[in-house]
Amino acid sequence: MDERTARELRGLARVLVRSGYADHAAITVALTEAVQEDAPTMDAAALVPLLIGEAVVDLNAEATAWPATTDPDRLDAVLNELEGQGFVVVRYTSDHHAARQALEAAAAPKGLVFFTDTDVWHAVDFGMLELKVWHPDTANVAPGEPLLDDVLALLHLHDLPAVFDEGRIEVTLDWQRKVSL
Repeated sequence: MDERTARELRGLARVLVRSGYADHAAITVALTEAVQEDAPTMDAAALVPLLIGEAVVDLNAEATAWPATTDPDRLDAVLNELEGQGFVVVRYTSDHHAARQALEAAAAPKGLVFFTDTDVWHAVDFGMLELKVWHPDTANVAPGEPLLDDVLALLHLHDLPAVFDEGRIEVTLDWQRKVSL
């Protein structure tokens, strides 16, 4: 396996583990598929546990220096509060279609707040999570609308810097999510 492929596989293992949403089985499946596609001469059954183990060891070493309450902890508090207010909240979904289905299945939702798996991976690497906020009819929120203002105010109340830009809320955070695999 060439160095670039090895780096990419380690990077995938890193974001999957650090996301804090994927369980061991899901991480194993995703990495196995990636190894089979990107490094077909490698033994995925032997390599995948090593990739996961390395990512977990690195994460656990870093986590010893994290604050007691992390940005993802504060984000979880915001999302739980939004659910309590009647929002449908969809975390770490594969795409907007799944989020839409959850919204359409809800009885009298106030709106929808969601983010995808790739949004989390971006947050892991770059410190910014994109939250999408929709009205109950699936329309995006727009500047000046109370629904958007309420979500932004709640994020700010929980010390999460956030701005609305190009149809989404950009939340600045250190993705330090506690993980147990």
